[in-house]
Amino acid sequence: MVLPCDYHMHTPLCLHATGEPSDYAAYAVKIGLNAIGFSDHSPMAKDGFDDWRMRLDQLDEYVGSVIKARKDHPSLIVKLGLEVDYIPGHEDWIKHLRSLHPWDYFIGSVHYVSDVWDLDNPKKLSEWKTRDAYDVWKIYFERLTKAAGSGLFETIAHADLPKKFNFVGCPSLSDQMRMLRAKSLPILTRRSGLPVVAVMQISAHSTKGPDPHCRSGDPTNQKLPAHHDIQPFRQ
Repeated sequence: MVLPCDYHMHTPLCLHATGEPSDYAAYAVKIGLNAIGFSDHSPMAKDGFDDWRMRLDQLDEYVGSVIKARKDHPSLIVKLGLEVDYIPGHEDWIKHLRSLHPWDYFIGSVHYVSDVWDLDNPKKLSEWKTRDAYDVWKIYFERLTKAAGSGLFETIAHADLPKKFNFVGCPSLSDQMRMLRAKSLPILTRRSGLPVVAVMQISAHSTKGPDPHCRSGDPTNQKLPAHHDIQPFRQ
């Protein structure tokens, strides 16, 4: 059996991962993967925004480490991406990030449901106790839907992130997924905390289903930049 590839992997630069890209690539080759992708948390315009992303002056280092993984393991497709937080008002910054390197893809994600609260941050767990869980989930899905419709991302991450601390109050998932489906973007998924195992195509009109061999089901193929011939989920 050929294992599905993982496009949502981080590096030590995000301060909550271990192992260099070349280490991940070596293991990917060992277990028979044909492709992987790195999508560490993108820097913000100002350093110190939070404590789980690289600094802006580390961006070139990150890109260099992924390029090194490509060179060290030429039989493996190694894609270069970023996981980029969608926060209303930060769109110009995301466009600027896009211009800095020849990225294969951006994963759009939502961690912030206000300008200062990253809802999955264990250091801010007490914030949940001051809010109605239903309202938090509602804001989360509203931002996720805006991210999907922004045109800034090739795929969307962890549509169920608010579940992390077991605060239940989720709006109708069928309604929310219907809104996301209208945006025709795939979602990178996890099951019960396990690594990404598939890409779920949620386009209502697409005939291109998920492909465990990372070919037709590859979300990065949808908008892959012409200048590239090659190409663990934060909670």
